Amino acid sequence: MPELPEVETVRRELEPWLTGRTIVKAERVDAPEGKKYANLERAAGQKILGVKRRGKFMILPLSGEDELIIHLGMTGIISPKLFDKHVRAKLTLNEGKNPELYFQDVRRFGRFLVVRAGDYKTLPTLDAIGPEPLTKDFTEEHFSKALKKSSTAIKTYLLSQKPVSGVGNIYADEALWRTNIHPLTPANKISKDKIPLLMQAIREILAASIEAQGTTLSDYRTVNGEVGEYITQLKAYGHEGDECENCGTTIERMVIGGRSSFYCPQCQKRPRKSKK
Repeated sequence: MPELPEVETVRRELEPWLTGRTIVKAERVDAPEGKKYANLERAAGQKILGVKRRGKFMILPLSGEDELIIHLGMTGIISPKLFDKHVRAKLTLNEGKNPELYFQDVRRFGRFLVVRAGDYKTLPTLDAIGPEPLTKDFTEEHFSKALKKSSTAIKTYLLSQKPVSGVGNIYADEALWRTNIHPLTPANKISKDKIPLLMQAIREILAASIEAQGTTLSDYRTVNGEVGEYITQLKAYGHEGDECENCGTTIERMVIGGRSSFYCPQCQKRPRKSKK
C-alpha cells in the first residue's frame, strides 16, 4: 500500500498542476541522507516535463535529462497540503497556485530521489518491473512465460512486480479470490485455463479501484486529501471471519512472506504437496 490504483490517482491529480513548472528548490526535511533521497537537490532549476507512472512508481521527467522518482512506500502522501508533521522532502515551485509540494511519510519506507533519465540501477524493482496490466503489453503469452519461470507462491510472485507491475497485497488477494486460486499455489502450477482468468481479474479489479480513487485502509490520501473508496468493494482482503460471498465459508487469514493474505479455504483450495 499504496498500489497501482492509488499511485495512478495521485499521478492524475499531480499532472496538470506540476507539468511545466520549474523546481526552484528541492530539499530533504526530516529524512536521512542515502539512496532513498539521493541527488534530490539536483532537481533545483529544472522544469517538470510531465508526471508518469510505472507500476507503483511515479516518474517525473525533468528538463535537465534527469527524472524525479517518487515511491509512496507504505504511508507516503504527496500534496501541497500538510496532513501531519512527518515531512521528509519538499519542493518549492515557481510562481503559481500552491508553490510548495510536501512528501509526508510516517513510516519512512517511501522514496523521493533524482536519477539520470532511465538509469534505474539503484532501484532494482523498477529496473526489472513487469508490464503494465492495463496496457496491450500485458499479454497472455508474456504472463504464461513469466509464471512458468517461478515455483514461488503466486501471491509472493505477484508482489515481486516481475510478472506484472503495480499489483500489491490488497489487489493480489482480490484477484486470487475471484479466480479461486490459493495464494500458496506455485506460480508454475497455475493451470492453463486459469491464466487468462487471473489476467482479467487483475485488469478489472485495478480499473475499478482507479475509478474509486483507490483503497484507503489507514494512511493513503489523494493529493487533495480525499480517501479511496474501493474498500467497500473488497471481497477477501481484510475480511477475516466474514462469510465468503461465493460460498458462505469463513474467510481466513494467513501470513505469506511477512504479509497478511486473506482467502476462502473452500473456494481457494490449498495445493497438495507433490510426492517426492
